[in-house]
Parts: sequence; structure tokens; C-alpha cells
Amino acid sequence: MPVARQDPAPAVVTSRTWPSGGRHVWPSGGSSSAQTHVRGHLVYAATGVLTVHTDRGTSVVPANRVAWTPARTLHRHTAHGDTDMRIVFLPPSLARRMPERPAVFLATGLARELLLALTGRHDDDVPGYDSAARARLHRVLVDELREVHLQPLHLPDPQDDRLQALARRLSEHPADNSSLTELGRSVGASSRTLSRLLRNELGMTFYEWRTQLRIYHALVLLAEGYDVTRTAHACGWAAPSGFIAAFTSILGSTPGRYQADRRRS
Repeated sequence: MPVARQDPAPAVVTSRTWPSGGRHVWPSGGSSSAQTHVRGHLVYAATGVLTVHTDRGTSVVPANRVAWTPARTLHRHTAHGDTDMRIVFLPPSLARRMPERPAVFLATGLARELLLALTGRHDDDVPGYDSAARARLHRVLVDELREVHLQPLHLPDPQDDRLQALARRLSEHPADNSSLTELGRSVGASSRTLSRLLRNELGMTFYEWRTQLRIYHALVLLAEGYDVTRTAHACGWAAPSGFIAAFTSILGSTPGRYQADRRRS
């Protein structure tokens, strides 16, 4: 996806951190440096859209999703639209109940309230829970996330050179509607070879992979204020109806409703 290749200059960030987590208010385009943590952590975008980049791939975190990054995973964040990022570190006993790889979860109403409670609701809030209360909230949060299905918003980076070249092309030109055969000629592989590589490396068909790339790009554009029609065309759909159907199948909400919910967040 396009944002996976961007490396914008760090922007001014308003940060508040404490041992159990933190809050970072990013201007659009803000990007953190690459870093690791000794504890696994959850990241939630109360407003805006985040992308979490790791050596395993890229996770897109809109305002109704939560991203999980395991301990000692090298990662960095990028904000799209003015973004209020919340971080909750999990103790090892709870982290063991989470996936061993980066993942994205649905932010249910309860999960959202727990994340906000653990990270403060207003600029002058610092979470006031004692360690016992915080531990209880952490347990409920992990239980809630484990009850929902993982979301298809983590896209692994391909390892094969030909797939990497294809990913770069589609990331730079998400509206490119060339067939897999045509794209294969540009990277020196047949459509059959590319299909096999996609299935073996990423567990996806070409159609599924390109759709995911386009939806990721669409989330960034919607966060930056594009309307649905302009976003659809920029991401390769000839008509908004096709984009709306694909977006809804992955996000569980139409792009128009998603934008309205973001404004109310």
C-alpha cells in the first residue's frame, strides 16, 4: 500500500506517557522513528487513521479497530488525518494470550471504553487507576478482544523479489487495472507463477490482495478528507458502488458511514 512506502519527516507530536501506556496526538503525516518495546502493546486511534509498519507487514488501524504489536517487534507508526493514538502495554501474562504476530482486532464498544479509560479521556486526564484496578481492566480488555475475529487489515510484506516489485507498482499506482498477466510481464513472471507465490506466501488470491491494497489506500484518503467518489476512482474502481461493496465487506461499514462515525469520535 502507498503508506507502507512513505517515510515522512517526523512531525510535532503531543505526547503523554506513563508505565502502563500513553497517548500521542499526531498531526496528519506524523511518523515515529522505528522502535521496539519489551512488552507487547495495543494501539488504538481514537480519531484519525494509523498505519503500523513492521518487518512482518503493515497494519491499518482506522478508528474502529485496535492493532496488536508483540514484544520486541521493530515497528513505527504513521498518522493519516489528525490522529489521537492511544497505547496500552500488556503484562507478559496477558500478552501470551494474544497472537504471536502483528494483528488487528475490531474495537467493540466495550473495548473502546476500556482503551479510553486506561489512557485518559481529555487532554488533562492521566489515568488514575491503581495497579489492581488497572490489571482488572487489562484482563477484561484482552477477554473482549479474544471474543472478536481478527480483522483482515494486516497485510504481510511479500518476500519474493517479483512479488515485491509487483507490490511497489500497485502501491504507487493503486488505480492500475492491468491484469495479472500484464503485470507479470513487467516483473518477469507468468500469471501462474505469481498466483502460486501469492497463495504460498500470503495466502491470498491476486484479486484479494489487490483489493486489500486498495482498501488500505482508501482508508488513508478518507482520513485525509477525500469524498467517497473521488476515493473510489483514485483506488481503481470505475464506479463508487463497487468500492462501497468492497469496503463494506472488509470494514463492515459503508465508507460514508465510516466517515460519519469518525467525525463523531
